[in-house]
Parts: sequence; structure tokens; C-alpha cells
Amino acid sequence: MTALRLARICLHLLAGLLTCALVFPFAGETGRARCIRRWSVKLLGLCQVEVELIDAAVGATPSHALIVANHISWLDIFVINSWHPCRFVAKADIRAWPLLGWLCEKSGTIFIERGSLRAVRHIYAGLVHRLRDGERVAFFPEGTTSVQGSVLPFHSNLFESAIEAQVPVQPFALRYLSVEGEPGRFGEASRFHPAVTFIDDMTFVESLLVILKGGRIRAELVRLPLIETAGGHRRDLAQAAQRAIAAEVAAAEGLRAA
Repeated sequence: MTALRLARICLHLLAGLLTCALVFPFAGETGRARCIRRWSVKLLGLCQVEVELIDAAVGATPSHALIVANHISWLDIFVINSWHPCRFVAKADIRAWPLLGWLCEKSGTIFIERGSLRAVRHIYAGLVHRLRDGERVAFFPEGTTSVQGSVLPFHSNLFESAIEAQVPVQPFALRYLSVEGEPGRFGEASRFHPAVTFIDDMTFVESLLVILKGGRIRAELVRLPLIETAGGHRRDLAQAAQRAIAAEVAAAEGLRAA
């Protein structure tokens, strides 16, 4: 069964390559966004991931905002894109991933060299321009993946782009839960799912195989209250977003442990 799902994922990746090569050059922003969302939803389905959006905020997400979230797995990008396609800022290592790295690049991902202040300055101006143009830009301020139940300190550099573009910060909390129940429906979520752990030297292929063998997963994407940026400082914004997301993650961990 795992081999069959893996084969279907490879075919889906190839379909994504063809879409990027043959459709994206002629599709507008709306058409590309529709393709990205549909492709992400199908990929998650092949990985046995069911996504649930939990709205803990009042009002709709603004059309242009800086999206930030805790970072657990490579699945995070596609969970967020299944809600609304965003232009992601991601570490340059992803570009080298088989097939998926190329797809991320063609879908608009902005790659940044880890630890390079020069790269941050170069990307910063582009982020401000895109935010002002009404795009949703997303990144993971931890800078790396963390173990479920914990949230690392947030790097503050890219928060400055939201201040200059005069757009709010929209934080999301991500968690992945084990699910018991009838396939194809949301069953009872019992605990953090161990298969999504993606830390240390684990490769994308190794992670994918563990996920395929690990059973059904519920990905919960929790939209938290907006953080306004007017008159703010990037360090204060980073700390506010980190506290909000960490509090949501801690609350979920307490519920699962009870």
C-alpha cells in the first residue's frame, strides 16, 4: 500500500512539473493560485493528511498580510497553501530537494541562504514590494523545524517588511494529530502525530516514507488574532507572534495530555 501511494505521489509531482512548465507561463495570478491550491490539497490527500482550519480570530484575513507560523514539517507549506496560496520565504536547502524543490521555486518560493545577512537585505526590498502589491507572503520565523509541542524563538529581521509595507502580521499555529475514525472523515484526534517530525539530518525522502507508513494525520491550522504593525518594532512583533503561537501550541499539548 505504501509503495502504491509513493508511486501516486511521484506521478503527482510529475503532473506538477508539467503544470509549472506548460500552464504557469500563460496563467494569471488567479489561475496559478488555483492550481497551487488544488495541487497542494491532492498532495496532502495522498499523504493521508486531512486539513482543518480553526478560526480563533475575529474577521477575515486581510488580502495582504505577512503570514507567520511555527515550523514542524515540509508539509507546513502545503497545509497553508491548501487554505490560501502564499509566496513563501524558505531556506535555500529546499531548492535541492528532488522534484519538490523545483516545484517550490516555480510556484514562487523565495529562497534565502541560512545565516546570510546580505541575502536578507536583498530579499527584504522584494518582500515590501510584494506586500504593498497585495500578495500574501509567508515565512517560518523559527528558521528551522522544531519538535511538536515546542516553539523556538523567532528571528525578527523579516518582520520589518510588514512595518514598512504597512500591513499586519497574521500568525497561525500548526499542529499534526493522530486520528482514529472512519477514513475520509474527521475522526477523534488523540495526540501529536510522531510521523511528521522532521529534524536533525532527516532527508525529505526519509520523511515522506515515514509519513506514508504512519497512518492518518489531522493537520490543524489555527488562525490567531492579527498583530497590527503601525508604530511597532520588528523585535516586538516577533515576540508577540511567538508568544501567541506558543500559547496555542501549549494549550493544545495540555488538552492532549489530559
